[in-house]
Amino acid sequence: MDFSRQLIDWYMVNKRTLPWRDTDNPYFIWLSEVILQQTRVKQGLPYYESFVKTFPTVQKLAAASQDSVLKLWQGLGYYSRARNLQAAAKQIVDDGLKFPDNYKDLLHLKGVGDYTAAAIASFAFKEAVPVVDGNVYRVLSRIYGIATPINVPAGVKEFKVLATKLLNTKDPATHNQAIMEFGALQCTPKNPDCCTCPFQMDCVAFQEERVPQLPVKIKKTKVKSLFHHYLVIQTPSGKTILNQRDTSSIWAGLFEFPYIESNGALLSNEVTEHEVFKEVTSGSRFRESGYNQQPIIHKLSHRKIHAYFWIVKVEEELIDAILVDDAFKKPVHVLMDRFMKEFWHRN
Repeated sequence: MDFSRQLIDWYMVNKRTLPWRDTDNPYFIWLSEVILQQTRVKQGLPYYESFVKTFPTVQKLAAASQDSVLKLWQGLGYYSRARNLQAAAKQIVDDGLKFPDNYKDLLHLKGVGDYTAAAIASFAFKEAVPVVDGNVYRVLSRIYGIATPINVPAGVKEFKVLATKLLNTKDPATHNQAIMEFGALQCTPKNPDCCTCPFQMDCVAFQEERVPQLPVKIKKTKVKSLFHHYLVIQTPSGKTILNQRDTSSIWAGLFEFPYIESNGALLSNEVTEHEVFKEVTSGSRFRESGYNQQPIIHKLSHRKIHAYFWIVKVEEELIDAILVDDAFKKPVHVLMDRFMKEFWHRN
């Protein structure tokens, strides 16, 4: 089996036309890789285009306000990546706009790990380093029948060694793009197209009927349930209140309604007698009502949020209240965005 040749032959026929494949600009390539780490191409493409238009250079990204960066990132999740992206842009600007041009130096950028550094180094600078992402793990584990878990040190090392051995050192960029595309389009997580696969005869998983079982990943993290009771303030002039998360929280830097955290559902009097509620309403007379009796479930990688929204109409203007139009300009997480659009009937 000539793995790289067969892979590239497939790629030349099946590859998608994507904007970051038509450039060797390391900034654009870096941006696309960060956006696509946990996002499919169809969902990520509009974000990439918006970022390139709004922040066409590293300097523009470095000089932007964090709120504007997070607002543009809104809906992608994993907001630490947006913050790290901007922090790394500032590193590059502070270094005299010298963009690292090799794998080793790229690793010094904030938030840039093994995969991203390898992708930028090979795509922008043609350095012979293999990329190993979820698609690559899946392709290699199936074709070579590797059952070593991909999320343990031994597995990471084994797949990196194999990927390095298979790499086409004369054309690492095309090879790396090809194996990632193959995993995205042909050797998919579910229902891979084994019938037309060019590796069918050599694929250990196919021959041994183990395709659904590979790759192996050990479940490590227990999902924690959180119960958030959001206070949707409405003042006489129609203003509301949003608070910004601190830098240590899961949605650092994003805005949301004030909320009470509990161990489950709360009665109305338990909400109104809570210290958070009293602080937010500042002693004003109020009328409260539950917006949803059943919690709205929002799942994160290690968290499951049970969200309750309480509509609180106060009789006085509050110092921290802002116009609803201004609230929509703030960067918020998906849970907030969906509720706000539904409640205030915005598109």
